[in-house]
Amino acid sequence: MALLEVSGVAFGYTGEPLFSDVALTLSAGDRAGLVAPNGAGKSTLLRVLAGDLEADKGFVVPKKGAKVGYYRQSHEVKAQGSVMDVLLSGFGELVALRHALAEAQVAAASGTDATLARLSELDEQYHRAGADTLERRVETIAEKLGFRTRDLDRDVTTLSGGERGRLSLGVVLAGEPEILMLDEPTNHLDLETIRWLEQHLCAWRGAVLVVSHDRAFLDAVCPITMELGRSAFRVYPLPYSRYHEERAEDLERERRQAAEQASFIEKTEDFIRRNTAGQKTKQAQSRQKMLDKLERVKGPEDVWARAERVRFRFAEAPRSGDIVLEAKGLGAERGGKPLFSGVDLLVRRGDRIGIVGPNGTGKTTLMKLLADRGAPEDVGSVRRGTNLREGYFDQQLGSLDKTRTGVEEIRSVRGDLNVDGARQYLARFRFYGEDPLRKVGSLSGGEATRLALAKLLLEPRNLLFLDEPTNHLDIPAAEILEEALVGFEGTVILVSHDRRFLETVTTRTLSFTPEGVDTYEGGFKDYGDALERKRQAAAAAKPRPAAKQSAPPPKPAVKAAPAPAPKPPGGERDARKAASRDVEKKRKRVGELEKQIADLESTLESFRAELKSTDGGNWERLHDLAVKDREYSDLLERAMKEWVTLSEELAKAGATESGARQ
Repeated sequence: MALLEVSGVAFGYTGEPLFSDVALTLSAGDRAGLVAPNGAGKSTLLRVLAGDLEADKGFVVPKKGAKVGYYRQSHEVKAQGSVMDVLLSGFGELVALRHALAEAQVAAASGTDATLARLSELDEQYHRAGADTLERRVETIAEKLGFRTRDLDRDVTTLSGGERGRLSLGVVLAGEPEILMLDEPTNHLDLETIRWLEQHLCAWRGAVLVVSHDRAFLDAVCPITMELGRSAFRVYPLPYSRYHEERAEDLERERRQAAEQASFIEKTEDFIRRNTAGQKTKQAQSRQKMLDKLERVKGPEDVWARAERVRFRFAEAPRSGDIVLEAKGLGAERGGKPLFSGVDLLVRRGDRIGIVGPNGTGKTTLMKLLADRGAPEDVGSVRRGTNLREGYFDQQLGSLDKTRTGVEEIRSVRGDLNVDGARQYLARFRFYGEDPLRKVGSLSGGEATRLALAKLLLEPRNLLFLDEPTNHLDIPAAEILEEALVGFEGTVILVSHDRRFLETVTTRTLSFTPEGVDTYEGGFKDYGDALERKRQAAAAAKPRPAAKQSAPPPKPAVKAAPAPAPKPPGGERDARKAASRDVEKKRKRVGELEKQIADLESTLESFRAELKSTDGGNWERLHDLAVKDREYSDLLERAMKEWVTLSEELAKAGATESGARQ
């Protein structure tokens, strides 16, 4: 059953269209990833679908009574109270029932018949509504999102930005909506929490629509990929990695079709010009009529083309010494909580070290110690190599001044660049037109990240510290940064939860575990494979409970085998006739199915043609056509399955009959 139907939706700001003609259907069990470059309008489309914004054109129709859950990228927590109060905020009726039951328990201490009857009634309602399991379920979600039991009583005003994001995600998930929309849900999650979220969403009973730049997450969760463009909306029943391949083939085919038609039109128009007057006038007129009726094929919209123009290039830097950093006995604590201790690390030239682990364990703190940005109370020593040119990317983008423009930020590092030179440089990072003159405070997360990276790469560096560099980058920018880092001749130390980024870039892994900080002499993919082998070995070595031994059953007395019953006369002949009749029935049914399939395909084609041409204002007709389309599609799928099964059985029967004749 469709939970959300969208038809012909368009939206724009100040008369400038952002997207148009968006049409999609989400049913129970569907999990779709919505992809496009930054600035294409993905978050805006989610807001339109969730009802926060009204579409300029088209219709958004959720199933009547369906609950919509929407996790915003901005993760605003407006509720007050404790973490648990906020997590339970979506269950007003059940929470009210829980409080009423607690009051009734107190009142029942008087022992009057009325209070006891009230307590019994509320207790029955409480259990029937499932309120007794609500709190346990919410606590489980909170724990998976990194909140410990003692955190549930914390006031939400004390939470960090990342904790607020995880709390907002928990509120949405706890509500178990039928239609779930998530805008960049992995931005503040560590690797283990992302894996849990993947499993949780794959078991979701409703419909899920996700905006994410995490390629591994999209592949794991979303078997459907939806691409948002300004003038086109494409839907692929494929995960992201396969969609990317299929899309490239589609674009090439559509470009070829557009080029072939353009060539045909050019030749036809040339013929018409040369034969408007003369013996072939009628032919020219006929071809003109044909051109007038011809549906023009436009070149395809390539939504990623502009995004792929970003260029991360490292300025040539002097060669550092072979030993870049030598750390001994590093340790730190924050707020009285020990984070790590006794960390030793030798960093060699050319290393690309990925620091991974759960949130709150001290990954960024350790990287700051290595970059000589630690707190005075931190312990240990870091000996630095020779000829180092260091650069630090802060995920909080502290290197940017919100009151400056992009041009001013660039010129604060390179004062020798004039305004035009700064704008030309920023164009390499996808800042076009008036974008370089905008204040930093008005930039999106992705734009600010690109500006900070542009500023970092202005000067020659041979040692880079990168804290979550892909957090707000779209997929093409992340892939181009990966390529640049793989070709970087210096040394890189980075913190990230982007698995594809880690797998592509890293050559060594520093992992925070419950036992301490583990150094693995291999990239993140090798480290993950080693962990998996370790888990499998541990599972295989785990002793299994011994099976209860029972006395063997007594052996039955040996009896002589009965003589075979005589075959009735003509038995084999009758069996062959029955088999022949069965084959004939199947052949007849296959013929019926082939006609049925052809009819269904023809009917579906007419429905879809009418769907395409029906006026968007006639929503009732659009809805009826969409319902019929699904019904006939189901009939077609069942008919095709039966046809395939019977055809295979007939093929086997033919092979058996042929073998018998031989």
